[in-house]
Amino acid sequence: MIHIHHFTFGPFQENTYLLWDDTKEAVIIDPGNTNNTEDQQLRQFIEKQGLSLKRLLLTHAHIDHINGNRFVLDTYGLLPEVHKNDIPLLERHTAVAAMYGLPCNPSPMAEKFIADGDTIRFGQSELHVVFTPGHAPGHVTFYNKAQKFMISGDVLFRGSIGRTDLPGGDMQTLLKSIFEKLVPLGDDMTVYSGHGPKTTIGLEKQTNPFLQ
Repeated sequence: MIHIHHFTFGPFQENTYLLWDDTKEAVIIDPGNTNNTEDQQLRQFIEKQGLSLKRLLLTHAHIDHINGNRFVLDTYGLLPEVHKNDIPLLERHTAVAAMYGLPCNPSPMAEKFIADGDTIRFGQSELHVVFTPGHAPGHVTFYNKAQKFMISGDVLFRGSIGRTDLPGGDMQTLLKSIFEKLVPLGDDMTVYSGHGPKTTIGLEKQTNPFLQ
């Protein structure tokens, strides 16, 4: 069984996810920790749970989802895994932080790339990868069929969808990702978003104005 815990980090109130199973092998998705207090909160939780962190996964490489990449590398020796289309975003980490006036430990570059249809394995568990661009050119979503959940990054939120006014964003592409890739996974699929509370596909079909 996969256990899920989230932290809300940084000025953008980004959701960072830790997933692990009974073997205690774990993956971290979108580390957004931005300061020493948040770094220690993450470290202490991992130590308390006795987790062995195996992979650093990114739904996409916008600044609020990668600010903790350097900490994860320095502490756990893990490089980020990301879709190749988002490499330019990783490369611009320092420049974007300066634009927002935020402190920045530049993200390390990826050596492994995630692609549509990949399977991410840790412990006795697995996540499937689906390519869901529109918010970012290399955005992916991770989902688990057996437990019926997804880590959707900034594609779909409770009552809303990801913004498309950033470089590489496109509304029609985003809507296509939602309707062709996420909605078919089923109404009972729980959605853990990059910001805000969790939801379900079924609830969003009923109440999200972008899905009407």
